[in-house]
Amino acid sequence: MEEENKKGTVCVTGGTGYVGSWLIMRLLQRGYSVNTTIRTDPDCKKDVSYLTNLPGASDRLRIYNADLDKPDSFNAAIEGCIGLFHLAHPLDFEDKETEETKTKRVLSGLLGILQACLNSKTMKRVVYTSSASSVIFNGNRDLDIVDESSWTDVELMRSLRVYGGSYIVSKTLAEKTALEFAQKHGLDVVTLAPTWIHGPFICPQLPDSVRISLALIFGDQEQYKFLVDTSFVHVDDVAMAHIFLFENPNAKGRFICSALEVTIDKLSEFLSARYPEYQIPSADSLKDIEPVTMSGLSSKKLLEAGFKYQFGLDEIFDGAIESCKQKGFL
Repeated sequence: MEEENKKGTVCVTGGTGYVGSWLIMRLLQRGYSVNTTIRTDPDCKKDVSYLTNLPGASDRLRIYNADLDKPDSFNAAIEGCIGLFHLAHPLDFEDKETEETKTKRVLSGLLGILQACLNSKTMKRVVYTSSASSVIFNGNRDLDIVDESSWTDVELMRSLRVYGGSYIVSKTLAEKTALEFAQKHGLDVVTLAPTWIHGPFICPQLPDSVRISLALIFGDQEQYKFLVDTSFVHVDDVAMAHIFLFENPNAKGRFICSALEVTIDKLSEFLSARYPEYQIPSADSLKDIEPVTMSGLSSKKLLEAGFKYQFGLDEIFDGAIESCKQKGFL
């Protein structure tokens, strides 16, 4: 239900993405006006009806073309806003571009956007969407639980040349840059680092994190390693955590967003019992997979600030599978 009071205008970069589109839906529901940026589409072929058809969008959603390669292109969307949610980030896990090229674009775009926020004189707070990958790969194997004091070791990631390594490096450096800029210039910036974001989606494309999280259902063996020992969070919890951090005057610094942890054998048992119509690999057949660990993330800081997760494994997978069926992916 839409709230009576209108709360002012906020900007969401990366509005066509998985979290961006869901966040726009939630912000409109809460009475905000939203300016969102989408990547420049000279041929106007991009279908954004899933945004323009959202309740409240006809009156309170404005869409702007902007590109991280041209930081000034974000100025119009940011002007007059009280808040910015910066989600735009190239999702090139296959490293079609070099890490150096990608990182340069991400950082120059970010700095331009933060400068525009500073110049606007209306900006109350920036929420930067980071990733658990900027926290977890710190090179310390002795830690069972990591919190916001942990940073991914960028040089280690570069030397390992792992899948998605350039994404991890660029995300880590961008979060550090955002916090350093905030400290230097007195801009109020908080960062949110979610783990695997999963659940339903309103965007037309199948989000990468959902595709990987559903690997046991899709039979995508390449992705099993990411599920050996992992953490999930529902997309709605991520969107609401963004809004919570924006609206909470006491929020400062970094916040990890991770709702639950699960191992691949437990996931196999859960999926087999809940969705017998799918051929799920048995727990035994999965025991020798080399893991890429994404568990052991502490959400203590976010919870102590007053945030509550609303969704568990049932709702996460039910929502994702239902969206996949509706859009023809399953």
